[in-house]
Amino acid sequence: MLKMNNISKMYQTEMVQTHALRDFNLNVNEGEFIAVTGPSGSGKTTFLNIAGMLEPFSDGEYFLDDINVGKLNDNQRADLRNQKIGFIFQGFNLIPDLNLYENIEVPLRYRGIKANERKRRIEQCLEQVGLASRAKHLPQQLSGGQQQRVAIARALAGEPRFLLADEPTGNLDSLMARQVMELLEQINRDGATIIMVTHDPELARRAPRNIQVVDGQLADFTLYQGAQNLKNVAGV
Repeated sequence: MLKMNNISKMYQTEMVQTHALRDFNLNVNEGEFIAVTGPSGSGKTTFLNIAGMLEPFSDGEYFLDDINVGKLNDNQRADLRNQKIGFIFQGFNLIPDLNLYENIEVPLRYRGIKANERKRRIEQCLEQVGLASRAKHLPQQLSGGQQQRVAIARALAGEPRFLLADEPTGNLDSLMARQVMELLEQINRDGATIIMVTHDPELARRAPRNIQVVDGQLADFTLYQGAQNLKNVAGV
């Protein structure tokens, strides 16, 4: 479903070159739930942005459903992104003066989806995240966990092949974080492929597959965990 071969991402300034990703290789199969962890600045968000076609890569190959992303122009990438990918961010990115129904409707309008179909998708997704009775509420009338559920519903309404989640529980307390994780697990059981960046080791352990990004590369799970344990023992 998703395949990256030797992906590199380099940021160039007048004084220095910085490699955010270096020879990054990853295969993601349909229906997987993957948690991506690693130190701050290791390249996790860069990887997610490239996977979501939000920023280009410098070298390598990226295939999404057998489509060579590197050979697409900007409009083609935007179309593919709209068709295949849903995004969930740490910041809920809800429009404060629109109610929940309207927040979910906005991207569907941009995609030219007809009113009856928009209504069906919005009602279905609000029901799926347990907020059908709150459709006319404004975002500020909800808790943080509820707002994240709206953001998830908005992503699901586009009927994406897979979801990219960047720290989706980062702004939530532990109880709400677990509730959001349970919702993502159910969405995955319903067939969505999910890639989630998280700093929360408890949530990462709940994902069936874990990968670690260190210095812009995939790290061996056992070696990475062992290094972290040694640091903990040493009090670092």
